[in-house]
Formats: sequence, structure tokens, C-alpha cells
Amino acid sequence: MKIKVVKKTYDQVMALPKLEPKRPMRQWGLFRFVTLIYGLLELIPLRFSCKKIGMDKLGKDEPCLFLMNHSSFLDLKMAFRMLAGRPYHIVCTQDSFIGRKWMLRPFGCIPTQKFVSDISLIRDMVYVLHELKGSVLMYPEAGYSFDGTAVTLPDSLGKCLKILKVPVVMIRTYGAFARDPLYNGLQKRKVRVSAEMEYVLSAEDIAKKSVDELNAILRQQFGFDQFRWQQENKVRIAEPFRADGLNRVLYKCPHCLAEGKMEGKGTDLTCHTCGKVYTLTEYGYLEARDGDARFDHIPDWNQWQRQCVREELVKGSYRMDLDVDIYMLVDTKCLYQVGEGRLVHDNKGLHLTGCDGKLDYLQKPHSTYCLNSDFFWYEIGDVIGFGNDKIQYYCFPKNAGDVVAKARLATEELYKLYQEAKKAKKAEKQERIV
Repeated sequence: MKIKVVKKTYDQVMALPKLEPKRPMRQWGLFRFVTLIYGLLELIPLRFSCKKIGMDKLGKDEPCLFLMNHSSFLDLKMAFRMLAGRPYHIVCTQDSFIGRKWMLRPFGCIPTQKFVSDISLIRDMVYVLHELKGSVLMYPEAGYSFDGTAVTLPDSLGKCLKILKVPVVMIRTYGAFARDPLYNGLQKRKVRVSAEMEYVLSAEDIAKKSVDELNAILRQQFGFDQFRWQQENKVRIAEPFRADGLNRVLYKCPHCLAEGKMEGKGTDLTCHTCGKVYTLTEYGYLEARDGDARFDHIPDWNQWQRQCVREELVKGSYRMDLDVDIYMLVDTKCLYQVGEGRLVHDNKGLHLTGCDGKLDYLQKPHSTYCLNSDFFWYEIGDVIGFGNDKIQYYCFPKNAGDVVAKARLATEELYKLYQEAKKAKKAEKQERIV
């Protein structure tokens, strides 16, 4: 899927009128029917099935919040099928509206920005649930999973449930990641897909529980591992391209510690510094060609990379300095290509400069808990995106190797370190008072 791109200068883009927020529209039933047929075209050959757990507790016309894990674009088609019997509104990113506003508005979609504090989003969700009497479908991870495990959830999610005051239903998908993992360059595998729809919390449950208790429940609900699911259910993926692009996720060699020298091609993942070769088996395991495997499970390898990044941050040695092509999003007409620049990421946050010295934007570590990192974004390239509720910057690194996944890990760990330091300082202050 591509997106409309227009070249303009930075000054021209900054002079454009900023997007005025509008309340979500009541969903047109015709659009719900059309999207159902659209989804079924792909789901029927995949023999899609959905298991319902406790859904008899939800009234036929009772608005609720559907929370769904996010593995690939196929998630949306499964949602079209599962929710066709009731009005629902999907929380989606602002960039999704480019060239599609005529369709997404009548479908009832609620626009927002990834990983940006957005009070208007909560206001729109309350309006949909309590005024329009429709349900809301939300992907709280906000971004696709890189390694088949959950993307970091925001701590504000529990507070959100308190404000919305409606039941929560969890939708878990199985097979969508295995069929079309983000790293694999849009190459689809022959895998059946299914889902579970489970009634998790009533409005009364939410009122009784604390925010921390609600967050703990939600994290447990998102405690999945798609590679483990593949292994335990003996799901065979025999495609000869199954390791293509795996280096985007596993960018660091655990043997020689070189970064950006891995290559996923065919069924193998190879380090071009030390020559180590791993094979991704048909059942989702990693096997070292020489028999000496440091990791046999992709999420374990990625978790090790996360720990390495955290150690760099603690030592103060983490730093990315990238030449980037810069795009901006300020409205829903198109994505604006504004020129070149430099993106520096370190303990101080994300610092973007460029456009002949006219652009200078700093995003501090405490302002976001995660990073909008994506592979082959709208078929342009691997991207690092960030910004605020008015402007989003999309940076495409040039000749930098595989840095997108590491940038996301670093952003998440930097935010955690900031929060840990904040809590420690607060505890120390309380001790002095006592």
C-alpha cells in the first residue's frame, strides 16, 4: 500500500493551515457491509475461524471497547468479519486518512497520532461510546510487532478504561504474524488464521479495580508469543523466503557483537563480520549451522538486544547519528517531502535538524514511551517517526543499515530509565520527610 507524497519546502509546509479536529461520524452500515466482503475475500481461503469466550455477557447493542493485538494488516480484515454485527469505530493513525478520508470518515474511524498524548482521542472515544452508542476498536500497541511479542503498552491505558466506563473485550489473533511478519517484505506465507474474542472486564469490574490492577490485567492479556505459538502448534512455514529481512529485527550478532552486519536471505540469517550462520526452520526455531547456537528463539535474541541497548544507555555510550530524508505530516491531503537532515538519538532524546537549518526539533525522553518505527513504511523505506499532536516527522535513514528496531528499543528503555529515576527521587524525598 502506497501513500500520496508531495515535495514542498519546509517553509511552505509550515505555512499550511493546520488540521482542525472533527468529531467522529456515525458509522454508515453500507461501509460496514462493503468492508466485510473485502475482508472475506482473503479470509475465506485461509479458513478463518473465531472462538468466543464469555461473549454472552455483552448485550447485543451494548457499546464496548475492543482491544486487539497488532501483527499485520490482516488484523483489520479479521476485525471486519468479527464485528460486522454491530456498529464500531476504529482508532487509526492520522496518516491512514491520506487519500482515504472520504471513506474512513463515514466508516466512523477515529484519527490519532502514534505514541503521542492525545486528550482529543479520549474525548472522541467517549463521544462514540456514550453519544453515538457505538463500540470502539483499538490497537493499544499502536505499532506492528517486530518479533511476534507485544509492543510496549502505555501506562495510561488503565486510566483510559476508568474514563470510558464500558466493558472491555480482548481479541487475540493467531497466524496473522506467521502469515505476514513485518520484517519479511510483504511476502505472504501459507498459514491458516484464527482469533479468540474474550469478554475480559465489565464496567463494574473497571470501577472496582485500581489503575495499576487494570494495567496488570491488560499486560497479561497481551502476553503472547507468536513464534512460540507456531512451535507449540507445529505450524509449518516452508516458504524459501521465510528469513528474508530478518536482519531488520535481529540486527546484532550475539557472537562477535557486530551491529548492522546481519543479512536475512532465503532461510538463513548470516553475520558478514564473523561468518556465523543461523537457519530459520520451518517450525520457527533458529539453528546454528555449526551447531553452536546462542539463541534458538527469535524473541529471546531480541530481548538480549534490548538488554544490550539498556546497558549502553546506562553507560551513556548509546548514540545514533543518521543522515535522513525528512517527510512531514500536517494534514490529511498528503505526506510532504521537505528535504534532508540529521537525526541524533542519545540519552537526551531525539534531535532532528535539517531543511537548510530551518528545522530544529527535540523530543525529550520522557515525552514518549515508545517510537513509531516501521519497516518499508508505505513502500517508501524503513522509518523512524515522532512528533506532537500538530506535526509528525518521518525520517528515512540513508545508508545506515538496520537501525529502526534498535531506535525503538532505545526509546522504550530510555523512557523506563527516566521513570525509574523519577520514582527513586520521589521515594528519596519521602524518606527525608519521614
